[in-house]
Amino acid sequence: MLQTLYDYFWWERLWLPVNLTWADLEDRDGRVYAKASDLYITLPLALLFLIIRYFFELYVATPLAALLNVKEKTRLRAAPNPTLEHFYLANGKHPKQAEVELLSRQSGLSGRQVERWFRRRRNQDRPSLLKKFREASWRFTFYLIAFIAGMAVIVDKPWFYDMKKVWEGYPIQSTVPSQYWYYMIELSFYWSLLFSIASDVKRKDFKEQIIHHVATIILISFSWFANYIRAGTLIMALHDSSDYLLESAKMFNYAGWKNTCNNIFIVFAIVFIITRLVILPFWILHCTVVYPLELYPAFFGYYFFNSMMGVLQALHIFWAYLILRMAHKFITGKQVEDERSDREETESSEGEEPMATPSSTTTIVRMTECCLCRPSD
Repeated sequence: MLQTLYDYFWWERLWLPVNLTWADLEDRDGRVYAKASDLYITLPLALLFLIIRYFFELYVATPLAALLNVKEKTRLRAAPNPTLEHFYLANGKHPKQAEVELLSRQSGLSGRQVERWFRRRRNQDRPSLLKKFREASWRFTFYLIAFIAGMAVIVDKPWFYDMKKVWEGYPIQSTVPSQYWYYMIELSFYWSLLFSIASDVKRKDFKEQIIHHVATIILISFSWFANYIRAGTLIMALHDSSDYLLESAKMFNYAGWKNTCNNIFIVFAIVFIITRLVILPFWILHCTVVYPLELYPAFFGYYFFNSMMGVLQALHIFWAYLILRMAHKFITGKQVEDERSDREETESSEGEEPMATPSSTTTIVRMTECCLCRPSD
């Protein structure tokens, strides 16, 4: 049974064009081709990334946060209350009005006091500003290095300038060490994100983040199996071109450098629109949809890859709409509400403090980091 499933999974008609077999992609005459076994190394590399991240956040990001004067807000702690604590842990962090009234009777507190207790209790569970800064610093560092390395990998390749050359000789296209390591490092990084997601800053899109990381791992792996490596390197470098800008905007936002954050966000929005709404659909997607059919009949790998690319492009359009809408409100000075944020009370609060109005910069960055999981690759 397992052997049958294995044979069907690696059936050549799924992965390769007609009249080609895996034997055609065996290493020979000094030419090396992509193999599924190459990806085994990504799991130990992912663990290495986690170790490197730990020391980076401890010895680089933390001193950098102190240098940039990243300050944590003082938060009021919820008074010990077994009744409310049990509800908080067992039923949820946001009681409905009827539940507030019931808890009020059970705890002997007023409804407003119950609401205030839950607000303070939620604040206690929020990740610290330092944790957010260190996480953004790590991702900024990786995405910047990955973008520079990716450009170094593809800038001297003929298919970077002539998209038709992406398919020249496909799928009998040998790989070079730079392509191999670019793929292995990108895939290892996404494995590390998946492994660390339980301990990273949790947001309302937690499930979507898991789905996104899994989908990214599948797409990178598939493009390696099917030898879509030339197209894959172009797509990964394209995405890396804007991601480090978003992470740097978050870093400066956490540090309170509002004007710097504003300027970086504007640059990020421009780069995002150009790369993902112009270059990706009109150059790269056109390259993966049209040019292959000039060489061979469509097969499963062709349909699967381009279907995923179509989904990716639809997400880009949706994200671009949100970015432009937020940028418009920011530029025109309109108030933007961040629905993800609970009210926070500081030590200076007296009684039932009205919700602080978030700055446009803070709102844009927080909304963007919620809806803009990194689309890849």
